[in-house]
Amino acid sequence: MTFSPSYSKPHKNDIQHMVQQFSRIAVKVGSNVLTRRDGTLDVTRMSALVDQIAELHKTGVEIILVSSGAVASGRSEVHSAKKLDSVDQRQLFSAVGQAKLINRYYELFREHGIAVGQVLTMKENFATRRHYLNQKNCMTVMLENGVIPIVNENDTISVSELMFTDNDELSGLIASMMGAQALIILSNIDGIYNGSPADPTSEVIREIGQGKDLSSYIQTSKSSFGRGGMLTKTNIARKVADEGITVIIANGKRDNILVDLIQHPESTLCTRFIPSAEPVSSVKKWIAHSEGFAKGELHINYCATELLFSDKAVSILPVGITDVIGEFEKDDIVRIVDFGGKPIGVGKANCDSTQAREAMGKHGKKPVVHYDYLYIEYRKRKQTIPVSTVISERQGKFTPMNIKFTLY
Repeated sequence: MTFSPSYSKPHKNDIQHMVQQFSRIAVKVGSNVLTRRDGTLDVTRMSALVDQIAELHKTGVEIILVSSGAVASGRSEVHSAKKLDSVDQRQLFSAVGQAKLINRYYELFREHGIAVGQVLTMKENFATRRHYLNQKNCMTVMLENGVIPIVNENDTISVSELMFTDNDELSGLIASMMGAQALIILSNIDGIYNGSPADPTSEVIREIGQGKDLSSYIQTSKSSFGRGGMLTKTNIARKVADEGITVIIANGKRDNILVDLIQHPESTLCTRFIPSAEPVSSVKKWIAHSEGFAKGELHINYCATELLFSDKAVSILPVGITDVIGEFEKDDIVRIVDFGGKPIGVGKANCDSTQAREAMGKHGKKPVVHYDYLYIEYRKRKQTIPVSTVISERQGKFTPMNIKFTLY
């Protein structure tokens, strides 16, 4: 099976535009980039990356660094006398490793005359709009004063069920929250391949447009030292690109990779996710990454589903809702589920679950989720709807229809 991505070499004017448009970027450095095979911190690689970030910083590019490596760094420093479970290990190693990691960054950036600041966060900090904006304000002030934020998850107090999938998810949230023009995810491979990276015939997919199905090419294995893998990177990249942010996956172990990605995008090997041309509001960006905090579900019928995927600005009205799952309050995040049971987006509830159930299926009622607070995932792939699942609304009753639809 072969994959033919839509890739063409960018014109020189496009390259210059790319350099100019990236006034603020988020850079995520994975554990496998910062650690050696024995688990110790690769200071040489850290130093090289800092040199590149400093070079870009001095040209006026604002950079937010999302850095893994704390747990791996601490693992090489501490040898417990007794066997620890996974949570205890993570907390112990991250507590020791984070101090070592940020101190090393501080010393390396100081050689360039650049100040850095540590930002430790947790998934819960993105659950409410108030906490979200508080974090944004903190990092905005840092950037305005020439300080590079170095962000990591606070593994010392995060509990498993409320942890980020990995720092790829965190970097996507940070890039979205801070209005970055690009998110660069540095891993230990050159990008997404159209086969196994170990297969010499496989090639890096240079450019990925919206709606491309990559499931046949993504390996589900996790990295040696981190929690994530290429599947996570791809899912995050798609979501962030849908918000209008360029996402690049590249090899952080390649010399001068960051500078080359910005200054020589045509000749630098990587996978680039094409951003949506449609702007996304700050509120919708927050909602887009809030699925993990959903308190309930709104199930909608076929007609409502089609309207959401049309070019119209559509709210979720009670008449299109077929079921309300869970208990939620006004302003809570709810998951939107289509008529086939597939989650298609998230939104902020305009009423509580009791009011939603009372209004369900009725005409002339206020939106349960307003368009301004609704995020629907991009969909392009064809989907043939079985006869038995198709329903239409006729005078308030749902009736099977003896036809098939093909969705795009």
